[in-house]
Amino acid sequence: MAFIDYYKVLGVDKKATEAEIKKAYRKMARKYHPDLNPNNKEAERKFKELNEANEVLSNAENRKKYDEYGENWQHAEQYEQQKKQQQQYQGSGQQGGFGGFSGGGDYSDFFESMFGGQSARGGGGRRSAQFKGQDFNAELHLDLKEVYTTHKRTLTINGKNIRLTIPAGVENGQVIKITGHGAAGSGGGPKGDLYITFTIENHTNFKRDKSNLYTTVALDLYTAILGGEITVDTFDGKVKLKVAAGTQNDTKVKLKGKGFPVYKKEGQFGDLYISYQIQIPTSLSEKEKELFTELSKLRNI
Repeated sequence: MAFIDYYKVLGVDKKATEAEIKKAYRKMARKYHPDLNPNNKEAERKFKELNEANEVLSNAENRKKYDEYGENWQHAEQYEQQKKQQQQYQGSGQQGGFGGFSGGGDYSDFFESMFGGQSARGGGGRRSAQFKGQDFNAELHLDLKEVYTTHKRTLTINGKNIRLTIPAGVENGQVIKITGHGAAGSGGGPKGDLYITFTIENHTNFKRDKSNLYTTVALDLYTAILGGEITVDTFDGKVKLKVAAGTQNDTKVKLKGKGFPVYKKEGQFGDLYISYQIQIPTSLSEKEKELFTELSKLRNI
């Protein structure tokens, strides 16, 4: 396979910052995404290259290896280990190379010996090493309402459709691993894995803290003073609440089991916490002012 310059794929300089790489990837990924380019093989190829480039360059450690070893970056650790062993071997006074890696060669000699070169022992056969394929990373954006229930979603990763079951209660920033959905291994090694990071966007009036929800409910002055019954919104519907007479501003009420689903615990939910914000009436009529004045006098007797 021909060497692919990942910097050119993303259209960034080799000195680009992590933020610049991320921005470039998102811009290009939107342009070539399979959903926007159905049945377009060239766009599919470009999208695959973009994902590969992002996998390498967005990871500081992988990027360092790539900058030093190029297309053989995934085997950098094996090269370093082999090089160290060779130095130890030569330091003991032995002559010749170690494992097919001669003292005057560079890392390309090592990769040739590891992945198809002649055996140093003169056997004439080819040696192969098994290496796990590269892991892929993907970001999935969901709305808070979507993760209230368990549902299925199809993702397109490097041109392949992957059907996922997303459990209710998944959290913002949570990462899950899909085994065997990364890049193909080399030398017969296993495939890499796919890591999906969830970004949960909240467009509701509820604040989420793990499985608990928090919200504020406006309470009119008269109900706060006299008590009564009100209807409030929960995440999955409306409920009626009794309000005690003399309820103070910022009074908190807990509705047990009306919060968010607990991740991977079927039928378990957190709680909903409601804070009352008492609304003071404005634009009073003359009659209302008279009545409030009279009430004020009664309270001061």
